[in-house]
Amino acid sequence: MTAAYIGLGANIEDPIAQLIQATQWLVALPETTVTHYSAIYKSPPLGPQDQPDFYNACIKLLTSLSSDQLLAALQGIEQTMGRVKHRRWGERCIDLDLLIFGTEQRNTSTLQLPHPGIAERDFVLKPLRELVDGSFVVPGSTDIDTLMARCGSTNAQRTHFSLTPKLRAGDR
Repeated sequence: MTAAYIGLGANIEDPIAQLIQATQWLVALPETTVTHYSAIYKSPPLGPQDQPDFYNACIKLLTSLSSDQLLAALQGIEQTMGRVKHRRWGERCIDLDLLIFGTEQRNTSTLQLPHPGIAERDFVLKPLRELVDGSFVVPGSTDIDTLMARCGSTNAQRTHFSLTPKLRAGDR
């Protein structure tokens, strides 16, 4: 089984609900076990500023799927959930990024591992840091704490929202 880290993001159509629904889809993936969830963070959009703030989180999973199979599964979840690409870095109901897949490093037209934007995005680094210790090394790069110290952005703020829905009294 390979450890993989998935970045989740949304900023339209009830983004918190979208992140929770995507998490449910990830939990249901074959040959895969979700092991850890980060908190949800809120940050201004990276791209065009005429859109709502984003909500982001990270999930750690263990999978026997290949990186290509996992990427296809993530894209399938996005399609099922109704993702439409309106513009680069624009608004979206869900965005699932394969951030890290074991120690794999590759740069093809369909998949870049690790994800090329990790080091510049505090909305990825902060939730990812919740899932790993500070000495965790991003393949081909450096440890997560060093990347966080170098990251110029400090806009991502932790929210009180959770990726797992709260149990109601009757659900126990």
